[in-house]
This record gives sequence, structure tokens and C-alpha cells, in this order.
Amino acid sequence: MQDHHFSRRKFLYSGAVTLTGIAAAATLPAWALGAPGAAPVKAGLIGTGNRGSGIARLLKKKPALEIIACCDTIPANLQHGMSLAAKGAKAYTDYRKLLENKEVEAVIIATPLYLHYAMAKDALDAGKHVYVEKTMTYDIPQALQLVAQVRKSGLVFQVGHQYRYYALYHRVKEIIAQNWLGTVTHFECQYHRNSDWRNPVPDPAMERLINWRMYREYSGGLVAELCGHQIDIVNYILNSHPLRVVGMGGIDYWKDGRETWDNVRTVFEYPGGVKSGVSSILSNAYKGYSIRVLGNRGTLEIQRDKAFLYSEDVKKVLDTVDGVTGATRTDGPPGQGMPLTFGKAGEPVPEPTTSALLDFAACIRNNKKPVSGVESGKDAAVAVHMANHAIETGACQYWKPEYDV
Repeated sequence: MQDHHFSRRKFLYSGAVTLTGIAAAATLPAWALGAPGAAPVKAGLIGTGNRGSGIARLLKKKPALEIIACCDTIPANLQHGMSLAAKGAKAYTDYRKLLENKEVEAVIIATPLYLHYAMAKDALDAGKHVYVEKTMTYDIPQALQLVAQVRKSGLVFQVGHQYRYYALYHRVKEIIAQNWLGTVTHFECQYHRNSDWRNPVPDPAMERLINWRMYREYSGGLVAELCGHQIDIVNYILNSHPLRVVGMGGIDYWKDGRETWDNVRTVFEYPGGVKSGVSSILSNAYKGYSIRVLGNRGTLEIQRDKAFLYSEDVKKVLDTVDGVTGATRTDGPPGQGMPLTFGKAGEPVPEPTTSALLDFAACIRNNKKPVSGVESGKDAAVAVHMANHAIETGACQYWKPEYDV
């Protein structure tokens, strides 16, 4: 392993040059570039709400996938999805009818969480390749069952953990492996918002249908819908899954009849004693989305589309600090963050969901396994549901041997 241990000044100067040079030479894997000349995969889009229509909008710019069918039970959503689909696309209100369409090679499932398993299972049974949004399943048994079914099917199955396709996280994983941060012992992850997390409802009778994230019957709440991104990316960086998790949460701010928590805090333990704290709250958006990777030589702060390195190599002395004799006082100015350069120099960094969809199409055409497949999707789903069980029961949840299918 290459050892990058610098003084603070050298870290900020020479390190910047080195990192920029490495990043300039780096390129994304072939899937990010698409497959020129390949026939587009004919896909059906199940769920054309906010996420589904966003996917359809991205695909209009990419020839790799062609939306030839849309399905939704809400008329306005279906109409919007059809406006973004290919000419001559067919509309459905029953996803099973869409699966009977012989022209549909693959389906993209962008529905509420509680529907993921049944739709994915039925699609595999119908011989369709599947892209399902995260979290993969509503509970742990469903995740284990899907792994077994996908392995028997011979079909491509991809889970929408799109940050596995983002050059930023490829670079993060690389510099951690190169020992820039020294020994990594902790991750601090947050996905915070200052909102009620609701969508407007034109008819009160549609409240639970539209705001399904608020109700336990349909949703895994903040852990599944927001924290799931960071749980998966820590799994990716560590090439592992958590061994145990503790947590707490509550409905303490938004007193509006919701059933899923408006704040959650969890701590996952990974092999080697590495801890990952993951939180989500809906009453304060300071630093919104962020991940801090803490090593004994440095810290990496990851924001939505950028990251900064901070050195730990600063002069420290023992002194009386705030009345505590022998406390550590750091001399010198506060740490300065060094921007992390990533992607190919001079070119825009591909948007992660687009890269994920291109990989889906390429895997279908080339009979390959996706970067974010059913096994890693299972690991993330199990971790999500372990966390929710820990919060609900107040008891530590442990990874069980049967989860390693």
C-alpha cells in the first residue's frame, strides 16, 4: 500500500498537485461512456411519480434505454410519464398487464417501497430484466428471497444505489486505499432537511397514496428513503456490511399524523471496530447531505458533489483548556480543506443516475452483472431494516448468519 503521510503544509500544497495529477488521468469505467451502436433496450417504467418521471427525463437524452410503456395508478402521474416516453408508448394502470407486453425487455420499478418485492418477483417470472429503486425490499426475508430468485433467473437485476456509479466515490475509495487518511476508524453520515417531507395532496382521500413515506405500512421512513444512500456507500467503501447496529428516533417535531419518525440516529459497527454514525432529521438542514471519513492522519468531508481533505498533522501541546489541566490545545490556524479533484480532466463528471441506467442497459446487452446488483442491494436492505428494528425495539440488532446467502 502506498503511504501518503505529509506534513500539514506539504499535504495542502504537494498533496493538491498529486491528487489533481492522479485524478486528471483517471477515467470512469466503460459503462459510463455508453455503448455506441447498440440497439436501445426497450423498457417499461412502473411508477411515474417524482422519481420515475425524473428517470424518464434523463433517458430522453440517452439512446441506451427507450421507454415504450408506462404504468401508474394515479392518472396525473401516468399522463406525465407518457409525455416523456417514446412515441407510440403504451399506458397501463396494472403493472401485470405491462409485464405481458412481449416488446418490453426490462422494467424500471420506481414505486413505493412496499411494492418493490412483488413487482420485481413478477417481472423476473415474466422474463424481464429489472432495475428497482432503493431500498431493494420492504423487509429482510424479501431481500433474501430475491437473491435466490435472481440467481436462478439468469436475468440482469440492478438496484438504484446510484452513488456506486459516481466518480466522486470511486476517487474516495481510491485515496482511502492509498492510505491518505491513515487508519480509518469512523464515518459520520447525515442526510438532514428542514421540511415536512410531504407532497401536496389534491384530494384528502389520496393522502396515504401520495405521502406513502409517512406511513409504516408502505415505507421504511428516513432510514430507507434517505439514510439508505449512505449506508450503501459505507458498505461500498469498506467492502463489507455492518455486524450490528443501535439506534433511536421519534416523531418529535412534525405532529401531523405521520407514523414514520421525523428524526433518526443510528450507529453501525463494521469489522475491525469501524463505526458509522448515520442520522436524518427533518427540522434542520445545516450541511444537509454529508459524509465525514475520519482517519488518524486526516479527515475527508464529502458533500453532495464535492469533497475536501483535512490533515491531522498539526502541532499539539498540553495546556489548561476551559479549566481542564492537561487538555489538548492545537497551535496554529484552523485546518484548511484541500478540494478533492475527481473525474476526467476537462470533461463534465457524469450524473450518477444516468451512469447507473447506462450500466443497466450495457449489462443487458453484454450479459454482465451490474455494479449495484442484488447481493449489494441485499446487504444495504438488511442493514436498513436492522436499523429500523433497533430504533423500534431499543435493542441492538446483529447481522445473522442466514443473511449471508
